[in-house]
Amino acid sequence: MTDSLDRLFAAVQEARDRSPSVSRTSKLFRDGVQKMAKKLAEEAIEVGLDAMQMNRESVILESADVLYHLAVIWAECGVSPSDVMNEIDRRERVYGIAEKLPKQASAAQMRRMTPWATRRKALS
Repeated sequence: MTDSLDRLFAAVQEARDRSPSVSRTSKLFRDGVQKMAKKLAEEAIEVGLDAMQMNRESVILESADVLYHLAVIWAECGVSPSDVMNEIDRRERVYGIAEKLPKQASAAQMRRMTPWATRRKALS
């Protein structure tokens, strides 16, 4: 899966500089991070709704869309797939692969992300 994500991410970065008239990805970059985030949220909701209906095929298709929009957000925010994989590896070492960070860890995580939060406010 990592190879596929790496290829997707590379293709997203390459498409960034194409003409928005021929590249949906380039248009997303031109439209800005708010549009990118909206598209990611829409796709995630679609996955959830399809999952509630136990529509396996739609969950697969919409999940691929989520990963595409996530790769676009990563590229905009200067995050690479390896950055995310490193965080997953770190969590596995600390909590186990199938666990999420405990709630008390959220405050520490937010402190780590302060530069992004500050940047996000500046974009608003």
